[in-house]
Amino acid sequence: MAKEKQPVVFDDEFQKKLEYLHIVAKKLFSGANRADRKTKLVGSGIEFADHRNYSPGDDFRYIDWNLYGRIDKLMLRLFEEEEDLFVYFLVDCSSSMAIGKPSKHHYALKVAAALGYVALANLDRASYVLFGDKIKDNMPPARGKARIFNILDFLSASRCEGTTSLNDITKSFVLKQKRKGLVVLISDFYDAEGYQSAIDTLRYHKFDPFVVQVTDPKEAEPDLYGDLAIVDCEGGAAKNITVSRELLKAYKKAHADYCKEIADYCTSVAVPYFRTTTALPFDELVLKIFRVGGFLK
Repeated sequence: MAKEKQPVVFDDEFQKKLEYLHIVAKKLFSGANRADRKTKLVGSGIEFADHRNYSPGDDFRYIDWNLYGRIDKLMLRLFEEEEDLFVYFLVDCSSSMAIGKPSKHHYALKVAAALGYVALANLDRASYVLFGDKIKDNMPPARGKARIFNILDFLSASRCEGTTSLNDITKSFVLKQKRKGLVVLISDFYDAEGYQSAIDTLRYHKFDPFVVQVTDPKEAEPDLYGDLAIVDCEGGAAKNITVSRELLKAYKKAHADYCKEIADYCTSVAVPYFRTTTALPFDELVLKIFRVGGFLK
């Protein structure tokens, strides 16, 4: 039996939109220079960051003699170093992401690729991690616009399978990554264990989370009624239910409340949050992200 052919994710039209998004991003970010987006490292750069006590062997050139005149104590001036911003894309490839036409999976890949292209064009480094209940695959940090083709090949090979475990994969991620940076977490966030600890894990390890929730329109507004057998697409558990108007109303409210809960939590901890359905063209979502801010300041 022939293997089912996978639909093309990144066609010619997609690649044309990439360059258009890059041009728009350049206009939006034209007022900001790279010095405004330095990493939080301290070294011998050109912009003052802080003081620390002088220790024998330190370079005399960085002693703050004006401060010494005021407090009679040798203090060393520290400066911020400008380095490439590392942008990590954590893309959910669990079984629930296969739902929909187009699937949430393909939509998430397009958003991740488009944002990554803009990062590369902005002279930053983009890295990709595909996950379900564990990290399935990863692509080391790439730099330069020409690397987008490697990224597209990498993402095109991804498949949806398994369950979602946001907490486990973020814990694994922070242990493996020594370089801090922006972490774009793209998922439907259908995790029975929740999402807060995953976001907090990134925050507490000095990464900057950026949350994108992708859902299918029918998940919020299912057109179901009567006696049905439902199956958990990730766990496989089956259950017979009777869908009444009251039950459907309660489900819709629960789904809306859950999405609002994620949005409210992200707002409370100052984490950028964007929710979308696959009905919105991916490039419109990317433009919205650019306009609202929080990505590549």
